[in-house]
Amino acid sequence: MVAALLLGSGGLAVGQAGIEPSVLDKLKRLFPAATTFSPKEGEPLHFTAYAADARGARSVLGYAFWTTEVVPLERGYGGPIVMLVGLDLKGVISGIVIGDHREPYGNFSIDMPQFAAQFRNKDVRDPFKLGEDIDAVSRATITMSSAVRSIRNAARRVARTLLTPPAAAKP
Repeated sequence: MVAALLLGSGGLAVGQAGIEPSVLDKLKRLFPAATTFSPKEGEPLHFTAYAADARGARSVLGYAFWTTEVVPLERGYGGPIVMLVGLDLKGVISGIVIGDHREPYGNFSIDMPQFAAQFRNKDVRDPFKLGEDIDAVSRATITMSSAVRSIRNAARRVARTLLTPPAAAKP
């Protein structure tokens, strides 16, 4: 009876495939064309984004993963920086969403929109070097360095595990 009341009031609300609505919202930001998402699964842990065609057949659009679940030892100045990263089937980042962190705010923050924006359409084979192909959009050197390493290492690990390598060019 109590559980039914909590479910009815939204106290234990979960979305599609048992995914929390706040996480589902973040997944949809990374893969707007997706019609469904798998629950978190596999090694490394990830969500799979699917699109459905007119006949209802599903095709994989890409994968999303929490950086702290793929590279759990990476830490910023204030501790772990939780980021949700989307990766398409070609190894290109569809975007990142900053989750939970204990980093400073203002000019020392990773919350600045331009930080996340620079990862959209970035290939996992890119260098991901702060000051080279990634701008330090704030003065938080430790935080920025850790966040960039976390995104790079997690994306590369997921790509190595879940993606098919590109075919070698024929001579």
